[in-house]
Amino acid sequence: MLNPPEASPAGRSVVAAVVIAVTLILQVSVANRLPLPGGVQPDLVLLAVVALALVAGSMTGMVTGFLAGLAADIIPPADHTIGRYALVYCLIGYLCGVASDEMDRQSVVPFFAVAAGALAGTVLYAGTGMMLGDPRAEWATVSSMVPLQVLYDVIASPFVVWAVLRATRRYERGERPRSDTLAVPAARYRAMSGRG
Repeated sequence: MLNPPEASPAGRSVVAAVVIAVTLILQVSVANRLPLPGGVQPDLVLLAVVALALVAGSMTGMVTGFLAGLAADIIPPADHTIGRYALVYCLIGYLCGVASDEMDRQSVVPFFAVAAGALAGTVLYAGTGMMLGDPRAEWATVSSMVPLQVLYDVIASPFVVWAVLRATRRYERGERPRSDTLAVPAARYRAMSGRG
């Protein structure tokens, strides 16, 4: 994992919920309105799910992915079968969480994992569309859109991963018990006053 799992599960859940809520708002209000070539936009929610899974592990990735996908399924302009994003994001969150155990925290491997997660998520979403008979998920359309979607996701991934890591690290730093933060100044005071 990218961060040590020292934070409480409830606090980690709150951070994940805030990250997903902000990402959904940015997806709907900013990313979906970008006039990018090819008519596709980066999937910020998928990138946030991947980043949270890399930080917190497979269970958090799976639950966060399912809930974020369900929200993406019902937030306008949802024009597909409800549950497609929930299934895709849940699977991607789980797989990236499992893969996070094998990663080096100080390398660029997380960005490659995000790129792989974006590719897998895009292909899974297109595949579920083909299975459900979505007319927009024909092979000719999907084969032209998937490379652009992955490219846009890869370009957006450093920003999303950086923001998620920053949010989780800020929380991890704020999670230290108060007694630990006061122990060092108290020991210095005793040493300086000769009461040690």
